[in-house]
Formats: sequence, structure tokens, C-alpha cells
Amino acid sequence: MPEAPDRSPLSFWQRLRQDLKNDLIAGLLVVIPLATTIWLTAIVSRWVVNLLTGIPKQVNPFNDLDPFLSNLINLGVGLTVPLLAILVIGLMARNIVGRFLLDFGERTLQAIPLAGSVYKTLKQLLETVLKDNGTRFRRVVLVEYPRKGLWSVGFVTGNVSEAIQAKRPDAALVSVFIPSTPNPTTGWYAVVCEEELQTLEMSVEDAFKILISGGIVAPKGNPVTPALTSLPEAVEKVLVEATGTGKSEEESRL
Repeated sequence: MPEAPDRSPLSFWQRLRQDLKNDLIAGLLVVIPLATTIWLTAIVSRWVVNLLTGIPKQVNPFNDLDPFLSNLINLGVGLTVPLLAILVIGLMARNIVGRFLLDFGERTLQAIPLAGSVYKTLKQLLETVLKDNGTRFRRVVLVEYPRKGLWSVGFVTGNVSEAIQAKRPDAALVSVFIPSTPNPTTGWYAVVCEEELQTLEMSVEDAFKILISGGIVAPKGNPVTPALTSLPEAVEKVLVEATGTGKSEEESRL
């Protein structure tokens, strides 16, 4: 059995830099949709306030109030209307008729060239951030695909349904997404036995870097050594050079 390569642990500054990078990405994923929501709420609130202040004095019930109190009421109404609108839209989305109307509105909006692209991007971002953790990529794995002897980088997305698991009660089945390259947004869905997967000590971000470059560029931008003879060794080499993490689970068992 060949001797495993030496892997020194990450230094303090490397860990700190990686942690700061992860915190920055996580912060952006939270701030971007939040800032977009606040921006849209401010626009609607400003429109409502302008509408209220534009009411003729003869029919304005707040005309005789103190100016400070009148402005405070206008501000409260301006903030309440967008929140009520969001609640109404959410209520509509939870019933059949409302969902049909929302789907029709989405299709109409997506048909607009520029606005449709912006809406679709923001919706996908929000769905990625807000959806349940069970539906996200859980870990990076090697799966023997498309045939025996060839390995592909995949992502475990979760457990399979009971109907699928019932066909193989003797094995633990998991759902695996195998992305294509260089466009990892498309790929194949596979149901694989857990014992047939090789878990990689690699982040999803680093795995996408390898996929997009077709294995040429490592996470730190270093080229993968072409002398390696198999994909598992190539990914392992990228892992050593890019992250310097400890031994893989397979080596730990050996």
C-alpha cells in the first residue's frame, strides 16, 4: 500500500483567513436579500406617505393634528402597508387560487427581458438562503460514475424517499447530484448506496472551483499535477495543495 502523503495542519493565519472568508460569504447571503427587501419596502413606504400627504386638506382627517403627530401617523401607515401587502401575498401563496395568480404574475414578469432576469436571480438567491437545510448540498463525495473505474465529484443532497428506500431495505440510500463541467448548474441525479461513496474533506465552494475549471485549476489557483492517474488522486492532490487538511476518512480507516 503506498504511503500517504504528509499533510500539515492549517496554520492559525490560514484558519483565520478561511474563517473570515466564510463569514464574509455568509454575511453577503444574508445582507443582499435583506437589503433588497428593505429597499423595496422603503420605496413602497415613500409612495404611501406621498399619497397620504397629497390628500386635499378638506378631506384629510389628520389635517388638524399636530404636524409631528401627523408625520408620525403617515410614517406608521407607510411602514404598515408594505408589511400587510407581504402578509397578503404570503396568504395567497398558501392556497390554490392565490398560487395560480402568483404563478401567472411570475410568468408575466419573467417574460420581461431585464426585469425577468433580475427577479429570477433574486428569487433563486432567496430560496437558497431561506430553504430548509435538508435540501442543501450536505457534503462533497466521489461517486463511481458513469461506469466502473471512473469517478465523478458529486454532492449529497439528502436522504431518498421511503418509496425508493423500500426497494433496497438492506442498504442506506442517499440522493446525489452529479454536476456537469464546466457548467455545474446542470447535471444528473443518482440514488447511490452510502457505502459506495467516498466522502471528501472539501468545501462545496472548492469542489465547484474544480468542476468549473475541469480539474485544471485548484481552489488556490494552482494547476493540478497531470501525472496523477485517477480522479480520486487528482482531487486528493487539490485538497492537499489548496487546503492542507488532515487525512481523509479512507486513509484514517487504513
